[in-house]
Amino acid sequence: MSITPERKAALIEEYSTKPGDTGSPEVQVAILTERISNLTEHLKVHGKDFHSRRGLLVMVGQRRQLLDYLKRKEVGRYESLIRSLGLRR
Repeated sequence: MSITPERKAALIEEYSTKPGDTGSPEVQVAILTERISNLTEHLKVHGKDFHSRRGLLVMVGQRRQLLDYLKRKEVGRYESLIRSLGLRR
C-alpha cells in the first residue's frame, strides 16, 4: 500500500522546484497521488477494509487542500501539475 523509497525519490526528483526540495506543494501532491492510486488498487481487492478507506478519504482531502492552495497562489503551476499528474480538475 505504501510507496517504495526509490519511487518516492523519483517523484521528488521529477516534481521538485529546486535541488533538495521535498516540501513544495508539487512534490507533496505527487506523493499523495501515488499513495492514493496504490490504496485505490488495494480497496478494489479488499472492499470491506473500512479503516484504509477512511485513510484514503483523508489523503484525498489533504491533496485537495494542497491543490486549492497552489491554485490560489500560482495558477500556472497548478495547471501544469494537474496536467502532468492526469487529475481532472
